[in-house]
Amino acid sequence: MRGAELRRRSRRHLAALPAALCLLLPTACSGGGDGGSGPATPPSADVPGDIVVASGRDVTGKNGVRQRLIDAWNAEQEKAGTGYRARLVELPGNADEQRSQLLGALQSGSAAYDVVNLDVTWVPEFAAADLISPLPESLLDDDVIAPVASTARWDGNVYAAPFNSDVGLLYYRRDHLGQADVEQTDLTGGLDWPELKTLINAVGDHKPDGYDKGWTTQLAAYEGRTVNAVEAFASAVPDLTLTGGDGHYTATVEELTEGISELRRRTEASYVLPDAFHSDEAASLGDFAAGRTTFLRHWPYVYPALHQSFPGDDRLGVTALPGRAVLGGQNLAVTAASQRRTKATDLIEYLTGKESERCLLDAGFAATRTSAYTDDAVTCAVGTATPSAAPTGESADTVPRDAAGRPEYAGGILLPALQQAVHRPRTPLYGAFTQTFTTELGALFTDDPPSDGALARRLDEALRDALPD
Repeated sequence: MRGAELRRRSRRHLAALPAALCLLLPTACSGGGDGGSGPATPPSADVPGDIVVASGRDVTGKNGVRQRLIDAWNAEQEKAGTGYRARLVELPGNADEQRSQLLGALQSGSAAYDVVNLDVTWVPEFAAADLISPLPESLLDDDVIAPVASTARWDGNVYAAPFNSDVGLLYYRRDHLGQADVEQTDLTGGLDWPELKTLINAVGDHKPDGYDKGWTTQLAAYEGRTVNAVEAFASAVPDLTLTGGDGHYTATVEELTEGISELRRRTEASYVLPDAFHSDEAASLGDFAAGRTTFLRHWPYVYPALHQSFPGDDRLGVTALPGRAVLGGQNLAVTAASQRRTKATDLIEYLTGKESERCLLDAGFAATRTSAYTDDAVTCAVGTATPSAAPTGESADTVPRDAAGRPEYAGGILLPALQQAVHRPRTPLYGAFTQTFTTELGALFTDDPPSDGALARRLDEALRDALPD
């Protein structure tokens, strides 16, 4: 089942959902898309003026790399006298709140956005609701990392262009390992979970000042829990996707049981920081930087911030996450209501081109193109200053870099991690999936958790309700 038929059936099922889930899926529940009251079809010719780009906060700080790239594009337009200018609008709130804002704004036509920066998990939802327009296939050339490129497609069409990527990584304290008499404190070759637990046990026998538990991550009841759980499930069950190509639920109780067992092993009380069960990205980063743990599961964008916390020494290390790591990131899409579709597409092509991706990599993002990591001839076109991830916008660069100026870990650790990363479920009903997944798995972290099999049966039933055939 594809295309319009999938959209019609999705809306029919959503009409029967309880109000709580409609809050998660405001576009679908309010009758958008074809046959609904969505925005009018824009004129065929572009209208000169501002191209408004809606995005979440730029983690590279004040005057961050995204704004500098837009400024560079604007300078080219001004020189050519085109009459177009791009303007970046940063949305407040966390990712879930930003998604709701964008869905509401595009469905109602209350905001004149031409380009939206979407989390990779949102693309099927926005595409199926006819809120974004198909884009040229040429935006996904062979230079775009394959798993990253696939996040921009839905229902046989290209709906977005990968802007910056993301993937789970393992940060660690080399000084903690050294104090525990661990012979090899450089873990860049990678390790598995049993080896990680062995290292945690060693540090536990020689606890540094302020140390509490071996590792921390993001297990609060939000998307961080979904990410950690998908990584555990995908590590336990090869090729597990949870949904098929049409977005429908495909897992079995047996597969869920194996995934839950792996998640339970990873979150044993003897290894994980208790605060991890209530932590998001900021809290877990703070606990690691304070020395409460030796290991941290986090994203590439914290690499510059951590090197500001540990400048000029070799206390900090980063390596591939044991097992499978989830792919994150954001993709740029043109809104269906844009009056400047052609020029907006040109802007996206510039922002996701080779030189721009190299700028994003140098500034701390995970670039979406292989050339940014491998081709020394590809350089950043908007200057060499690298903004910091600190709120103050200080620009002192403490990031270790290779001979070509890239972050030192980019070619040997970050690029392979992206190439081997796994997707979260791809479905227009992702909001319903992640809410259900996060809620049901919360039982695992209670004082009296159910057995793996019992929780798997509950999760299976809940996901079948959330993702109807």
